[in-house]
Amino acid sequence: MTSSLTQRYQDVQKRIDSAMQSANRTDPIQLLAVSKTKPIEDIIALANIGQQAFGENYVQEALDKIEQRPDLEWHFIGPIQSNKTKPIAENFQWVHSVDRYKIARRLSEQRPESLPPLNILLEVNISNEPSKAGFSPNDVLDIAKEIIKLPSISLRGLMAIPAKAQTHEEQKQPFQQMKALLESLQKAFPEEAIDTLSMGMSADLEAAIEEGATIVRIGTDIFGART
Repeated sequence: MTSSLTQRYQDVQKRIDSAMQSANRTDPIQLLAVSKTKPIEDIIALANIGQQAFGENYVQEALDKIEQRPDLEWHFIGPIQSNKTKPIAENFQWVHSVDRYKIARRLSEQRPESLPPLNILLEVNISNEPSKAGFSPNDVLDIAKEIIKLPSISLRGLMAIPAKAQTHEEQKQPFQQMKALLESLQKAFPEEAIDTLSMGMSADLEAAIEEGATIVRIGTDIFGART
């Protein structure tokens, strides 16, 4: 099991390196290994070969893993219910899926003072899909203005899961829009450390890197299909 896991992980790293070369990028891109529903043994195996950042969708499952490996960097990437903000605020370093002001406010209020500010990303419904959570692109600047005022959290950028696309060119379009949106945030709030675009998964990481992703979230192509 571990050898095939290692092989898949190395294959993903090669894809990232190749995409960076194609895009003439030398800035760092973080690989977030999406470990939801996967056993702690797989996480430890990857940590042993250098992977440090892991993405989780389910609070209780994640807490069990964090307890075993608090030294790793944990990112919450799933939908957030109001009654789950406290354990997220207390245990994660990053939250990618802030989709309402209320969630940002609760994370801010519940982040322990002993910890550094919680890094948050605003989830953007870039393809305007009715079934998906996230802010409308038109609302991002206004909501960011309010969220930046909150203590104990740090607005670092944006996250999106675009609608599935058939071609590489189609994949690139929403990622281009996300990049433009990030640049508009950076221009509006130059004093903030807004530098992060979390976009791109197993099927479209190349297009995302081409358009400026700084974090790619890869689950299936590292861990295999979810059971």
